Amino acid sequence: MTLFHLPLAQAAEQDPRFTLRLGAMNIDTDNTLRGSTVIGGQPINLSEDFGMGGKEWEPRVDGLFRISDRQRLIFDYFKYDKKRRQTLDEGISYGDTTVPAGSFVKGELKYQVATLVYDYSVVDSEQFDLGLQLGAEYAEVSADAHADLGDLYQGRFLNEKADGIAPVVGARLTFTPSEHWLINLQGQYLNTRWGSFDDYKGDLSRANAIVQYNFNPNFGIFAGYDWFKLDADKRGSDGVIGLKQEFKGPLAGVSLSF
Repeated sequence: MTLFHLPLAQAAEQDPRFTLRLGAMNIDTDNTLRGSTVIGGQPINLSEDFGMGGKEWEPRVDGLFRISDRQRLIFDYFKYDKKRRQTLDEGISYGDTTVPAGSFVKGELKYQVATLVYDYSVVDSEQFDLGLQLGAEYAEVSADAHADLGDLYQGRFLNEKADGIAPVVGARLTFTPSEHWLINLQGQYLNTRWGSFDDYKGDLSRANAIVQYNFNPNFGIFAGYDWFKLDADKRGSDGVIGLKQEFKGPLAGVSLSF
């Protein structure tokens, strides 16, 4: 007799010990670079949005190890790496300054997050499960850009990198309306002050939702939506620089259970 022919209460006791989801996310990004400083006794403030081009598929992995009916270890990994180059097709002149054709600005944005949390089900019923989470999250973000604009400017104008690890808290809602379907909602939050992110102060938030269809106890497919936001500032002797990055988009993949 297979798992899908057992009554729900008995099936819950025989849920897979390990589940691995392999998929990809079609990422859309919003990025804002901001800063403030004082030049010649005058305060200068900057807030600039910059884009990295169109949407792009990136790998996404998450998994679950069931310790007991109420206890789980949940992990996930997400990365984004995008390069963009803008080239001037025709020269531009204003006053005594000329920016020649072929001048360019290029940049690279990298972002990755890995999370491991302990999840305890404070509500555990046949078709509904509410879990609270506590664990650790590693995040790394880097933004690098330089330009060649003839005599006007040549060199790097952005080179920021931050990484660290910090405690993360979260919550999970799981619905199993039938023997083949699963709906999972999850949210997590991290504050950089909790961990080792050098001089960066801010937070990292994440929320996702998936709907999964299981063909049998070992194989399924899923689709959903994922959202990340990093918002942090770094204060130095010459001012403050801040970076807000938002990643969002649909995701899809396969689920393997053992």
